[in-house]
Amino acid sequence: MVTILLDSSNTSLTVGIARDDVLLENVSYEAWQSQSEHMVPELDKLLNKYDVDKTEIKEVAVAVGPGSYTGVRIAITIAKTIAAALGAKIYAISSLRCQKDCKNPSICVINARSGRSYFGVFEDTKIIVDDCIMTNDKVIEFVKEHPDFVVCGNASYLGVEGKQPDIARELLELKKITKPEAEPLAVKPVYMKD
Repeated sequence: MVTILLDSSNTSLTVGIARDDVLLENVSYEAWQSQSEHMVPELDKLLNKYDVDKTEIKEVAVAVGPGSYTGVRIAITIAKTIAAALGAKIYAISSLRCQKDCKNPSICVINARSGRSYFGVFEDTKIIVDDCIMTNDKVIEFVKEHPDFVVCGNASYLGVEGKQPDIARELLELKKITKPEAEPLAVKPVYMKD
């Protein structure tokens, strides 16, 4: 059974492929405003490299937001297309949660612009602070109050060094504790901005 892993919710794109819940390979790189041009070709390369017949694709784990308005929709649209064409299950996973560090309590951030951050805090499978929007000042304050937590994601806009996440690996792990969507074609992006 093959699982496809997709994220385009921030400035980078991630495409991964797993067989029987073992990550075979993933690609992840900065692709701001060009995820739509690169995601399908990257997926196609991985499918060809591992000689995957499309009928083997049974699942898609996809980051559904919060994040870039257009970016979030790219990965979801590809996931829905795979589900419609192949009958694959979709696992909708928080874009923040798939940034967490697997070994440490994690403060996960994405720049929401206008002095705000998409913010979530996670430890292993626990949600400590659910996805929300927080002012950057409050995020920095939270980081200072929790020095043992790892900041994950591109946090340079906060003046903080963030650990680069292994999004494909986290998507695969989180898929194992997430129920598939009952209506795959009804999956919606998670937008938090007004």
